[in-house]
Amino acid sequence: MYRSAVSSAAVDRPPIRTGVVDAVELEDLWRRYRASGDAGARERLVIGYAHLARRVARQLSARMPPHVEEADLISSGLVGLISAIERFRPRRRIRFEPYAVRRIRGAILDDLRALDWAPRAMRARARDIDRANVSLRGTLERAPTDAELAAELEIGTDELQASLVQISGARIAALDEAGPASAAGDGQVSLLDTLADPRAPDPARVMDATEAKDWLADLVTGLPAGEKLGIGLYYYEDLTLREIGEVLGVGPTRTAQLHTAAVRRLRGWLQADGRI
Repeated sequence: MYRSAVSSAAVDRPPIRTGVVDAVELEDLWRRYRASGDAGARERLVIGYAHLARRVARQLSARMPPHVEEADLISSGLVGLISAIERFRPRRRIRFEPYAVRRIRGAILDDLRALDWAPRAMRARARDIDRANVSLRGTLERAPTDAELAAELEIGTDELQASLVQISGARIAALDEAGPASAAGDGQVSLLDTLADPRAPDPARVMDATEAKDWLADLVTGLPAGEKLGIGLYYYEDLTLREIGEVLGVGPTRTAQLHTAAVRRLRGWLQADGRI
């Protein structure tokens, strides 16, 4: 996801504190930074021009898919802003703001391209298909057929279908993006909620095991008191036969006899019920 990728890339970026920097302070900061490369002056310059990163990010965010958040674009834009401050040379007699906007926009687009695995040719074909589709809808006042769309693009229908398959395969979806409401009527579910976990236990087997344990627990309650206590201490409390004997006030031999009798009694009940 774009959000996680940008967040991990921003770990080493310098912290940006909020604040207002007026024109007089900006001039002094530029003088100090040009004279000695003062890191504190650079940070204050970033604060003073941070509105440029926010403005460019807001403009680009309006054309981005839902999974790309404006905050992440701002983060990328601040990297471009820092680069612009470091590279700017006032003697070239150009204003800093237009120069910074170009570098901010470039930094954001570079990050987006780095996270987009679809070839540029595919993106161009997708735009061509979208434009042709919109044009034909306006002319025909209905959705165009594949043949009409292919004719508008001056390609064959087979090539159109192949392009549509490639484009659909390149679609990016955020796992945490809300999808349609579930059939149970309990609100929206995300794509992540619909993905199978290969490491998760089989729900049917879990249910069968739970039912078997509950049924066996019911059988144990029907044992004589000594056998029931011995089974509980041995299998649930992990006590040894010697320790169980101390609890029951009997010797190890008698404890072993009680355990054997309980197991045989349970086995007989299970066989009678067809469980084993």
